[in-house]
Amino acid sequence: MTTWARRRYEALPRLLRVRIRRLWLSAVPIAQCSIAAGLSWWFALEVLGHQQPFFAPIAAVISLGLSLGRRWRRSAELVAGVTIGILVGDLLIVEIGSGVWQIVVVVALAMAVAVFLDDGPLVPMQAASSAVLVATLLPPGGIGGFHRAIDALTGGVIGILVGALLPANPAARARRDAATVLATVRDAARQLAEGMRAGDESMVFASLEKARGTQGAITTMRQDMSGGREISTLSPLYWGSRLRLQRISATADPIDNGVRNFRIIARRALGITQRGEEVRPELIEIIGDLGGAFEILRQMMLADPGHSPDPADAARVLRTIARKARAELVAERGMSETALLAEIRSLLVDLLMVAGLRRSSAVATLR
Repeated sequence: MTTWARRRYEALPRLLRVRIRRLWLSAVPIAQCSIAAGLSWWFALEVLGHQQPFFAPIAAVISLGLSLGRRWRRSAELVAGVTIGILVGDLLIVEIGSGVWQIVVVVALAMAVAVFLDDGPLVPMQAASSAVLVATLLPPGGIGGFHRAIDALTGGVIGILVGALLPANPAARARRDAATVLATVRDAARQLAEGMRAGDESMVFASLEKARGTQGAITTMRQDMSGGREISTLSPLYWGSRLRLQRISATADPIDNGVRNFRIIARRALGITQRGEEVRPELIEIIGDLGGAFEILRQMMLADPGHSPDPADAARVLRTIARKARAELVAERGMSETALLAEIRSLLVDLLMVAGLRRSSAVATLR
């Protein structure tokens, strides 16, 4: 984005900026779904000779979706659900006929079989919809149900092929998601330190709420990291990115754990502030330094390979903070400060792991 475009974008109302950004981030999945839908319809209609193969483009769109993750599984669940619904519906409708109570029986049995075979939500829904179609529109014993199963398979396969041949950049999306989470907690850490210095309960509470609001972004981050690994496996364009995706994905657990530990720190700080207890300035300074720790990790996530800051740069910053967070800092102090420092040290272990250290090495840094 050019400097002029960025200024124009920043001048827009926040709600509009959020919506534009959401649309921009979904541009590639939207393009994939639309192309796969068109190709699926054409293939089923012109190559397979099916009349009105409406389920082929539907299957393609469902198998891709806007999320990068679990596309193989979605395609398999889709085809399995359609097959179960058609088989159950066709076998029963031939024997019991069509009607209100027949639809009740067919849908219940199709969903029961699907739930027995798989614990995902997609298979029972597709089984039920296919069973309803057989019970209401398709003639029992005909080839319409069989064609629908083939259309579902066609759409699922074409969706996967389009996702492999026209993929989103898996590493870029995973890095961006992680950076977004880290930026939010960076701001929360700085706000928490400022609130503690001022004894401002509302500011400390706002910091806690900001950290609590990251769970949706963390879930998206995990999904996109999983989807990135899947893309790097399926797409020849990104086979060379597999190792990098593995390293990025390895940060998911420590980032998640680190955010959870920060929430605990913020809750303890809120209780201390509400009780009017004093906290050593050195301890508050370390909490402020955590903002810098999250920032260096955010920059590390966005940096291209071979550019700074790299994991070694981030680890150096974190080790500097770890040296300040020595156990002697709260010797002979109250339980509140001791518990607060313990959580800070636990958080530092998580952040050192984000920077690439093994857990044993991260723990040893704090001894």
